[in-house]
Amino acid sequence: MIRVRSPLAGFAALMLAFALAGSAAGQERRVPGSAADMMASFAPVVKRVAPMVVNVYAAKLVANRNPFADDPFFRRFFDLPGQMPREQVQRSLGSGVIVDPSGLIVTNNHVIEGADEVKVALADKREFEAQLVLKDARSDLAVLRLKSGREQFPAIELDNSDELQVGDLVLAIGNPFGVGQTVTHGIVSAVARTQVGITDFQFFIQTDAAINPGNSGGALVDLRGRLAGINTAIFSRSGGSQGIGFAIPANMVRVVVASAKSGGKAVQRPWLGAKLQDVTVDIAESLGLPRPGGALVANVAPGSPAARGGLKTGDLIVSIDGQSVDDPNAFDYRFATKPLGGNAQLGILRGGKESRLTVALESAPDVPRDELVINARSPFLGAKVANLSPALAEELRIDTRSEGVAVVDVPNNSVAARYGFQRGDVIVSVNEQPIAKTHDLERAAGASTRTWNVTILRGGQRISAEFRG
Repeated sequence: MIRVRSPLAGFAALMLAFALAGSAAGQERRVPGSAADMMASFAPVVKRVAPMVVNVYAAKLVANRNPFADDPFFRRFFDLPGQMPREQVQRSLGSGVIVDPSGLIVTNNHVIEGADEVKVALADKREFEAQLVLKDARSDLAVLRLKSGREQFPAIELDNSDELQVGDLVLAIGNPFGVGQTVTHGIVSAVARTQVGITDFQFFIQTDAAINPGNSGGALVDLRGRLAGINTAIFSRSGGSQGIGFAIPANMVRVVVASAKSGGKAVQRPWLGAKLQDVTVDIAESLGLPRPGGALVANVAPGSPAARGGLKTGDLIVSIDGQSVDDPNAFDYRFATKPLGGNAQLGILRGGKESRLTVALESAPDVPRDELVINARSPFLGAKVANLSPALAEELRIDTRSEGVAVVDVPNNSVAARYGFQRGDVIVSVNEQPIAKTHDLERAAGASTRTWNVTILRGGQRISAEFRG
């Protein structure tokens, strides 16, 4: 626990007093008005919330092979041991938040990515093994479950993060640098940050509460002890906190937790079926707008919810269910946090006139992906590919109208990576043969040839190249 003796703390006391009195909504925001206000403390909030924040320890085995280990001459010359260790344990440290009494914990996906073993330490020093329930790379969130039998744990309440305002006081709780649970305080210095580039859904809470390595996955809480967001990243030139930290809003956390509770292995989100683009200054002028804003519809997939709702290329989306849309990232977040089923109301500008459209909130259609790793000696060696569908296209952030086989993973040390293939590439043809399914590519890769003429789609561009091997 910490105590704060500053003018900001008086504001904390006022906020806390309202909370304890039960007036959760519509609190008055004002500066401290007395000396007593200045002597207030965050301690009551910390005492309540601290047991809900945990430390997450992830371990994975990685190859640790000396390139000379198999050569007897080099083993003797460099006095290398006869049996070199083939693997070593790589450990990572982060934080997490208990979001359900049954032992469900939310953390960042990058904290546990690739882990073979995950352990969780509670604030009371007890440790538990944890199993992965669901991970969502698109939001950089993961849900774990403590292996604890039927014990009930204190769980945090999720805030409505859309109600946060710039200037609101918040606390960051986590385990920075592995020193143990630590609390820092600050304000919400910005909301709806969309140009951060951390996840697919860029709509971050920015705070100046100190966030350091090890805080990832920890809690950003308001003064009522509710989860405002999951601390995820910092902007830093030194590796330490410089007063600019980013948290994933609680409303996105709520979507991922709901999917985990339902037993799903992937997060189901609404699918619009339209490609959106930023409004530049020139586009704004051509549309007669006073300033750039909104999300411009670049194309609409036939049969998609957008098409059925009447959305057309050239429409400008300016709101969703009454909430303004400043750019495509803002729309993506707002739309992705809507529950499946029902409809959303889109406010649009078309031909200079305002109108509203109703779009169904439904998930993108999927097909059997038949994922496989190409093992044949070819430029594709090591790449993992899958059959393309609207659902996969949505995950990869590519045009849902694309046809071909999608590259979903390219290991750094693979032949495919050396030839320049990237996640999100769509392989259209090989040696003039169309590639419609993963097994088409598998056959093409195994052909007896030393020349491959390949056509791919990348970033909306059609690229053809010749590879020799």
